[in-house]
Amino acid sequence: MSVAAVGGRATAGALLADARTCLRAAGIGTADLDARLLVASLLGLTAARLIVDGDRPVERQEAARVAAAVARRAAGEPVGRILGEREFWGIPFRLNEATLEPRPDSETIVEAALSACGDPQRAWRILDLGTGTGCLLVALLTERPAACGIGVDLSARALEAARANADAAGVGGRALFVRADLAKPVAADLDLVVSNPPYIRSADIDGLDREVRLHDPRLALDGGADGLDPYRRLLGWVGEALRPGGTVVLEVAPEGATAVADLGEDAGFAVMDVRADLAARPRAVVLRGAN
Repeated sequence: MSVAAVGGRATAGALLADARTCLRAAGIGTADLDARLLVASLLGLTAARLIVDGDRPVERQEAARVAAAVARRAAGEPVGRILGEREFWGIPFRLNEATLEPRPDSETIVEAALSACGDPQRAWRILDLGTGTGCLLVALLTERPAACGIGVDLSARALEAARANADAAGVGGRALFVRADLAKPVAADLDLVVSNPPYIRSADIDGLDREVRLHDPRLALDGGADGLDPYRRLLGWVGEALRPGGTVVLEVAPEGATAVADLGEDAGFAVMDVRADLAARPRAVVLRGAN
C-alpha cells in the first residue's frame, strides 16, 4: 500500500482504494470484495458506512493495521483467517488454526437437513460429525428451536471454537461437544446425522489453491487415498445410531457424489437425494435409514 495510506491523515476511502489496488496487483480474484471486507472490518464500519464515510480521517495506527492485513491477503492468506471469523447461514463463526473456514457450499447441507427435519417444533436429535467451527450444528439449532445436538471432532482446539460459537449464537444450552473419532459411535436414537468430513484425496492436497493448502488444517482435508475413507468409517456404524427412518446428510466433493451414494446403499441406506450447490455441482448426498 502507498505511503499516503499509512499516514496519520489518511482517509477510509483512500485506504480502500489502496487496498483494492494492492490486491489487484497481487492477482487476487476477489480483490474488490476482499478490500471492502478488510477495511470495513478493521475500521469498525459496515460496508455501507465505508462508502458513506469515505472521507473519514484514519489514525496512523488504524491505517497500519489495515496495511498489514492487506499485505497478508496479498500473500494468499484468506480474509476469514485474517479477521478470525467467517459468516455462515447469516451467523458469524470464530475460527482457529484447527478449523476449516465455513464456506457457502456447505449451506447446501443445512438446506437439505432442514428439508428432512420437516416439523420445526419437534425435538429433533442431531449429530454433527467433524463439527469444526460447529457451523452445521449451530445453523440447524437456530432453525429448529426444540432440537438438541452433539458436535464431534477429533481436535480439541476445534471443539473449543465450536463451543464458543454455539454460545455466541444462543444455542449453547442445546449443544454438547465431544472429542471422538468418526469411526466411533457416540450417540443413539438420532433423527439426523450431518457431516462435512475430509474428502480431498491425499495426493491432491499439495495441488490445492494456496488459500486452502497453506491455511486449512490438513486433518480436516485429507480423505485418504481415494477421498472416501471418512465416509466408510462413519457409515460403518451410523445406521445403528439412527431412529427408524432417520436421515444422514453428507457433504461431498462433486466428483465423489456417486461413490458416496453407492457407499450409502452398500451400508443399507436409501439414497433420497443428491442436492446441488449454487454452482449446480453435486454437494449433498441425502440418505434415509430403514423404517
